[in-house]
Amino acid sequence: MQQLFARLYLVVLAGVLLTACTPPASSPNPGTVRIRWARDPENLDPLIVSNASAYEVANLTHCSLLVGRESVHDFVPWLAEEFPTVQRPNDSVLLVTYRIRPEATWDNGSPVLAQDVALTLKVMNCPGLPIEKDQAVYGFIRDIQLDSADARRFTLVCQGQSPEHIRTSGDFSILPEYILDPKKQLRAVPLPAMLRQPILPAVQALAQRYQALQVARHPENVPGCGPYTVTAWQSNRYLTLSRKKKWWADALAPAPAQLQAYPTKLVYQIIPDAATATLALRRGEVDVFSLMPAAEFARLQQSAEDQKRLNFYTADSYEFATASFNVQQPIFRDAATRRALGLLFDVPALIKATQQGGAMPSVGLISPRIKPYYNDSLPLPTFAPKQAVSLLQQAGWQRGATGQWARPSKTGAAQLLRFGISYRAGEPTFETIALQFRAAAEKIGIAVELRPTEQSVLSRQLREGTAEMSIRNFSGNPFSYDFTSLLHTRGIGADNTTRFATPLTDRLIEQITSTEDATRKTRLLRKFQRVMAEEVPFKVLYFLQYRIAAARSIGRVPVSGLKPGYEAARIRPVPTAQ
Repeated sequence: MQQLFARLYLVVLAGVLLTACTPPASSPNPGTVRIRWARDPENLDPLIVSNASAYEVANLTHCSLLVGRESVHDFVPWLAEEFPTVQRPNDSVLLVTYRIRPEATWDNGSPVLAQDVALTLKVMNCPGLPIEKDQAVYGFIRDIQLDSADARRFTLVCQGQSPEHIRTSGDFSILPEYILDPKKQLRAVPLPAMLRQPILPAVQALAQRYQALQVARHPENVPGCGPYTVTAWQSNRYLTLSRKKKWWADALAPAPAQLQAYPTKLVYQIIPDAATATLALRRGEVDVFSLMPAAEFARLQQSAEDQKRLNFYTADSYEFATASFNVQQPIFRDAATRRALGLLFDVPALIKATQQGGAMPSVGLISPRIKPYYNDSLPLPTFAPKQAVSLLQQAGWQRGATGQWARPSKTGAAQLLRFGISYRAGEPTFETIALQFRAAAEKIGIAVELRPTEQSVLSRQLREGTAEMSIRNFSGNPFSYDFTSLLHTRGIGADNTTRFATPLTDRLIEQITSTEDATRKTRLLRKFQRVMAEEVPFKVLYFLQYRIAAARSIGRVPVSGLKPGYEAARIRPVPTAQ
C-alpha cells in the first residue's frame, strides 16, 4: 500500500513540476517546435557561452564565418562566401583571407562587412569585458587587414602556422558595428592597440557601452545576423526563438544545409527532471526530447501507444563522461594518486546501469570512432581496487589503525585522503557514477563526500578552483584537435578547470595544432593520449550515445553526434494529421 501511495505521489508531483516548469499548454502553430532543455542558458552574452543551452541559442541567433558539419567531418562556409584562402609569408605568420557572402545583412538592412568582423575582434580584446575565454581560444589572431577595394574582404593575421588556426579563425559570432560602435570611433584603433596600457579612451568607451547593453539578460540589444531572435525568456521556465520574417539567407536557392531555417518558432521548455520531461513528451506538450536517459528511452520504445506517436533516433556522439581532479588540491597533485582513484570506477557496470549498454568505453579523450587518431594500444579502463591500494602506497599514503589513509605533508601535519565529489544536482547518471565510486572507495578506507550542486554554483566552483573532484561531461568534435582551452596553461582560468598543465603537455598540444603532416599528427595525438593516461587530470569513462524521441507530427528530426544531438533549424514541421 505504501509503495502504491509513493507511485501515486510521484505522478502527482511530476504533474505539479510540469505545470511549474513550462508555459501554458496550447495548440501550437504548425511551424512551432517545442524542445526540452535540461537547464537554463543562464547567460546569453556571446562572449560567455558557458553551457550547451547558451551555445544552441548563439548558433541560432548569430552567425560565424565557418561552422562545423559532422557529415563532412570539417568546417564549411557559413557567413563566409567560401572556405578561406591561406598564405604563409614566413615561418611564424599565417594569413587567412575571407570574403563575407554578399547576401548577408543585419536586421536594419545594412550589409555585414569586414568592419563588423574587425569590431568583433576588438570586443574580444577589450579590457573590462569578460574576454578570458576568447583570449585563450582566439588569442592567436593578432591583427586584421581590410581590403580597400572590397568592403567584404579581409585578412586575419595569425601567429604561428597551425592548420587548426585556419578553422578556429572562423568560429566566433560576428557582432554588429552599428550597435556597438555607432560613431565608428574604434575604426581608428588597430587591433593590437586594444590591450595596450594605458587603455585608450575609445576602448574604455566600448567596454562601458557593451556593459550598459546588459547582453547577458537582454540579447535583443545586440542582434545577430542569424535566422532567429529571442522573443521570450523566463529563467528556468522557457525561452522562445522566433524566425525573422526576412532573413538574408532566404535569397539563396538552394540554401546549403547550414543556412536552412524552417521552424517559425522554437520554444525551449526547461524541465530539469527527466521523468517530468518524458511525461510532457507523452502528453504532447513537448515535441523533442534529446539526450534522453537510456531507461526512459527504452521504456518509450517498448510502448505500443508511444510508438504510434513518436519517432526514435540515436547517434553516436563525441561527448564523454569524466571524473575530473582539481590538480591544485594537495591530495590530487601527484599522478599516482589520481591513477589509483581512477581504478575505482567500474566502467562496464556503469555503462550497463546508466546507458543500458549504449555507450563506448575509451582509453582517453579521443573517440574510438576516430580510428586513425585513437590510441588503441592503451588498455581500456579497468576496475581494480587492489591495484589502487598498491598505487596509493607508492604515492606515500599509509592506512592507519583507524582505517584512514594519510601521508606527511610539507607543513608537517598529516594529510588525510578524504575529499568531496561534486556533480550537477538532479542528474541521475552523475549520481550513479558518484555512488559507485564512493562505495568502492569506502571499501578500501577512503572517505568520499557526495556533493550534488546546482549547476550555476558548480560552474562557479569549477572556474574558481574550489571543487575537489567532479563528475561531468565534455563535448568534442571530429574536426578539431586543439586542446588548448581544456588542458593548456593558457586555458587555466577559463575552460581548463582541472588546472592541469605541464611543459610536456603544453608542447604536445602546440605541436598537434601546428602540424599539417597527417602521419606526424597521428603520432603526436597517440603520444598525447598516452601521457594523459599517465597523468590522469580526468578519467574518461565512456563516450555517450545520444537518444532523441520526437513527435511524429513535426516530421523527421535531423540528428547529429554533435551536441545537442539534433539540428533545430532544419526540422521541417508538418501539419498534424486529422
